[in-house]
Amino acid sequence: MNKLLSFLEQKYNFKTDFTKSIALPSITIIIVISLFCGIFSVEAEQFFNVVKGVIFKNLGWLYVLIVTVFVIFLIGLAVSKLGKIKLGADDTKPEYSFFSWVAMLFAAGMGIGLMYFGVAETMAHFANPAISNLDVSLRAKEAQLYTFFHWGFHAWSIYGVVGLSMAYFAYRHNLPIAIRSGFYPMLKDKIHGRFGDIVDIFALCSTFFGIATTLGFGVLQLSAGLENLGVIPNTSFEYQVGIVVIVMLIAIISATSGLGKGVKKLSEINIIMAGALMLFVLIAGPTIYILSTLTEGIGHYVSNFMSLTFNTYAFEKDSQEWFSNWTILYWAWWISWAPYVGLFIAKISKGRTIREFILAVLFIPSLFNLVWMTIFGSSAIWIDKFVAHGALSEFANNPDTLLFNFFGYFPLTSVLNVLSIAIICVFFITSADSGIFIMNGISSKGATNSPKWQNAFWGVLLTVVSLSLLRSGGLASLQTMTMVTALPFGIIMLLLCVNLWKALSADNEYSMTKYSHGSLNWNDYHWKVRLQKILTYSQKKDIRKFLNETVRISFEELVSELEKNQIEASIVYHTTPNNSIELVIKHEQLRDFVFGVMAQPQTVSETLVNELNMPTIDSETMFLPITYFGDHRMGYDIQYLSKDEIISDVLREYERFLNLGSDGTHDLFVKPTVIE
Repeated sequence: MNKLLSFLEQKYNFKTDFTKSIALPSITIIIVISLFCGIFSVEAEQFFNVVKGVIFKNLGWLYVLIVTVFVIFLIGLAVSKLGKIKLGADDTKPEYSFFSWVAMLFAAGMGIGLMYFGVAETMAHFANPAISNLDVSLRAKEAQLYTFFHWGFHAWSIYGVVGLSMAYFAYRHNLPIAIRSGFYPMLKDKIHGRFGDIVDIFALCSTFFGIATTLGFGVLQLSAGLENLGVIPNTSFEYQVGIVVIVMLIAIISATSGLGKGVKKLSEINIIMAGALMLFVLIAGPTIYILSTLTEGIGHYVSNFMSLTFNTYAFEKDSQEWFSNWTILYWAWWISWAPYVGLFIAKISKGRTIREFILAVLFIPSLFNLVWMTIFGSSAIWIDKFVAHGALSEFANNPDTLLFNFFGYFPLTSVLNVLSIAIICVFFITSADSGIFIMNGISSKGATNSPKWQNAFWGVLLTVVSLSLLRSGGLASLQTMTMVTALPFGIIMLLLCVNLWKALSADNEYSMTKYSHGSLNWNDYHWKVRLQKILTYSQKKDIRKFLNETVRISFEELVSELEKNQIEASIVYHTTPNNSIELVIKHEQLRDFVFGVMAQPQTVSETLVNELNMPTIDSETMFLPITYFGDHRMGYDIQYLSKDEIISDVLREYERFLNLGSDGTHDLFVKPTVIE
């Protein structure tokens, strides 16, 4: 394939922005795995199911711990002082309005899943609860709780970690908008080498397979809805081909028109349609019951948040299979989608602060999900209990048709079916559209003006693979394989958290670090001498010279002047643990006033030592003249102060000492009584 691209580029001036070290291995892996899952679908599914079972059974606790770390990490960042840092320069403005931004977050991350599981998941938990032998009311309450758990903060924290890492390093440090950039604090320029390519290949393949399986399984719901409306006579493969081709053709056209024109408009339209459908179900359904369960459900979710977060069902052996098939499966699924959704929300979040990003990503989609799941899920349970008399529960294991059976108990059933199908179609288009955009970005290292044929290529490949696997029955095995690969990527995401924290801490320290104490009163006199001092990395002998020739002379002049005013003062020298010199003024009632200067070692970073455009640094350890005081406070660097400036600095500290000592509330300045 490499030779083919090179031939086309030379022979026909065939332009491409593909990074061959990423695109070609990824395409090869995608084709090989798709052929394996398609040709040997039964064997592949059996193999991956065994692997998944082993991982979920033995490492389910690790999935729980990983996702818990993500939640705590993001909330900690949001409430800390690091939250004010911008994803971009300090004066960067957001590229999208708040509404458009939230609409795209919603559409890319959860959209089609809400339509598929809005009724299905709550009914599944209601019909087959995690803990058996519960009465009907408790089953309904627990069904809502676990649905909230799977679609709330935890899911969006997974997306948020990847998205925040990519956005920060891309917009704040001008690195490529790629997962590899999140490892810069650890690997530096090595991210541009083989390791970075491997990470991006993993992300590209994960994104492709996630979208392919969603596209394949989602078409089953669309075909079921169209059959219900009488648009198609059955759900045979031929009609499914037509559905996929139409949806993907629209997605490709949208993707080639550009992210701003395509995804933005479709997302805004779809969130309005979804909101209208949700309001209709709320008004036409058991409104008071829905609102009551929403209020109680949110309280139940919040009060059980910590126990849900850490629960692994270690003491409920009978519930562990349910736990693996739901919670662990969800965590693995969200992690497998994290490269795609994370990179997408990073693309659209330039100019937001970290606090704004986290609060919006965690709370707004989560709150919408809770409302959506309550309106559809609680309505379904109420209808099943009081109207359908258990008929909906019978469809709990058939989510493809459950939504349309649910609408059968509402007025304007046909209108609701048409609207829901339209919403599902647009969700398909926006997911595929943004996925195509992201895959092209990964494969070309974020090139901004890629040829349109590259977007079309990913769309066509998605279509062909999805239909082939749908035909052969290989989608289930591909989905299982995607679940298995989620664990190693979860470990990668933990490393992203470590690197992001390290970078943000350095960023905050840089912005918060004040000018050197000695430079505050600089003027334009003797600027050449000042420059020479800045460029000099002092060794111990230099500090000894500074202490002896500058600090000592300053102290001697002060002692002489103090003695003229009947104030006894002395100069004390220390050679251990570091060279130091002190000006000491003895007192009877107050603690002694001490102004000392010591030679404090400091390690010079390897980066600065190896920097070519710098004065030669002979040692990785430099020494600074740091002040300290009689109240055990460490002071500041005075390497840039002249003799007279040091005298002024001592007088400022002495004046402060006398003012605090004259105030009776400052008992720490009173000399303690020695008991003999």
